[in-house]
Amino acid sequence: MPFCAFFAILRKTALPKQASLVKVEQSKYLERRVRKNMQRSRTRAFTLVELLVVIAIIALLMSILMPALSRVRKQAKLVMCQTNLKQWGACFTMYAGDHNGSFMKGWTQQILTPEPNKDVWMEALRPYYQDRNLCLCPVAQKPGTEIGLGAFGGWGTFVAWGIFDDSYEYVTPGDYGSYGENGFINNPPPEVKFIHDGMPVKNQWRRIDVKGAGNIPMLLDCQWTGGWPLHVDSPPEYDGQPWAVTYWSDQMIRFCINRHDGFVNSVFLDSTVRKVGLKELWKLKWHRSFDLTYSPPVWSDWMKDFKDF
Repeated sequence: MPFCAFFAILRKTALPKQASLVKVEQSKYLERRVRKNMQRSRTRAFTLVELLVVIAIIALLMSILMPALSRVRKQAKLVMCQTNLKQWGACFTMYAGDHNGSFMKGWTQQILTPEPNKDVWMEALRPYYQDRNLCLCPVAQKPGTEIGLGAFGGWGTFVAWGIFDDSYEYVTPGDYGSYGENGFINNPPPEVKFIHDGMPVKNQWRRIDVKGAGNIPMLLDCQWTGGWPLHVDSPPEYDGQPWAVTYWSDQMIRFCINRHDGFVNSVFLDSTVRKVGLKELWKLKWHRSFDLTYSPPVWSDWMKDFKDF
């Protein structure tokens, strides 16, 4: 037999065996890869104990961070509130500048004009601001009418007054807010002998350029559009006590609300803005005859731990 023919026959018998061997080796190689990958994945997986430890660590971090985040949010809202009052200070200053240093007539029990709402601060200052939301403290943004309590105000520390309709003759329909004016800064005309409940007009500040302006509050966090506090006023029996319970008396209740952790914000006659301690409200010069040497009231239980002044 020729050598070439013999070699061809040999190749035909040898190749199938080689191919089958290659397939076996490939199969074994793939099996080893799969087993190796499975072992690697098993070594990477978390055990139940490890997962519980991770969850516990996350929970611990959250318990540490959440109070800090809450404090940051409160601080941010306090600063936003002060920014609002800074703008109101500018509005009052511009109004006084346009009226020879005097404030608006303000609210009295005597109807002075066919449109008495034009004498109160929200409407009198309208030319100097556009956005009604400027009347809202960031932590008291829901008017009473939106939560079914009515527009009269005094429904709690974090509830705004309004939204007014046309049944309130001294305010403008549509108004709402959570700031209130010191009623003693207004400038009633000569024919007015009292502002409300027999209070004489001699106690009014009337002008912006008065001595001691840095201790005379102008606009503050408040349950109503304003008030006339006296040094003999009692504090609220509990935080958010509705001012309408006492109505004309103890009007400091309108301003003594725990909106900012024992403080309210105020803008003063000199346009400075700062937070005021709730007990410090009795140390502000609300009107000309306000006695700063008068003994402080007996503090309600909820106020006893607040800072003294």
